[in-house]
Amino acid sequence: MDSLLVAAALLSAALHASWNAAVKASAQPTQAMTGQMLLSALLSLPVLLFTGLPAAAAVPWMLLSTTMNMGAVTSLLRAYEHAGFGVAYPMARASSVLLVLPLAAAVAGEWPHAPALVGVALVSAAVLLLARGPKRALSRPALGWTAAGAAFTACYVVFDAQGVRRSGSPLAYGCVLAFFNGLVWTALQRRRGLQLRSLLTGWPRTLAMSLAAMLSYWLILWVWTRAPIAPAAALRDTSAIFATLIAATLLKERIDARVIAAVLLATAGTVAIRLA
Repeated sequence: MDSLLVAAALLSAALHASWNAAVKASAQPTQAMTGQMLLSALLSLPVLLFTGLPAAAAVPWMLLSTTMNMGAVTSLLRAYEHAGFGVAYPMARASSVLLVLPLAAAVAGEWPHAPALVGVALVSAAVLLLARGPKRALSRPALGWTAAGAAFTACYVVFDAQGVRRSGSPLAYGCVLAFFNGLVWTALQRRRGLQLRSLLTGWPRTLAMSLAAMLSYWLILWVWTRAPIAPAAALRDTSAIFATLIAATLLKERIDARVIAAVLLATAGTVAIRLA
């Protein structure tokens, strides 16, 4: 992969980790997630005035992606209730990238070359390492929801890669999909009793999360128009590494040998993918 593509995927990962950590750190994660998705949908509309709509060939993939995204968000929020961000998030990201490999082969006919496969394996091992350690065993509900989140995530990754390649514009594709996702998720939460005015609380934080989420999404969509799905997805799933580093630097959590080993493994995996 080209150095610019690797850098874009890693920046996407850092942004993805940042806004997910902010959601988990909020007093009401589901409300924070809803606010982020709804504001992202609203911010996407004016951008579409300049980009226009994506090609019609991308629409079926958008519908599939939105369906899988709803499942992924729901599953991860439930997993956070049983296991917490530090366990569920790394486990879901590592598992999803391993599932992307056979899905990308089946849907897009893509099998990465040997160096890229090694890189994907190293990144996955690094992320899994973060989910292990003292007092990190997953309960049965946590394991079930985490596995479901990983499966849904792997599906929407492959569907998005297929859709954006047919869209004619990663920016337009990302904006329309952000609108669909925000609209559907907010409607689901409204049916569960959410009051929209409650989303106005802490709007500057919500705005920051929305901007980070949108930029993260646009970056990885652009990468998928120019790179194979699985290696790019593996690079984005270094978001778990970034999440741990954010916790250590901003929340002053202790970095142990396990974290250092995970960072080194992820770095080696990134180099292998770059060489591929």
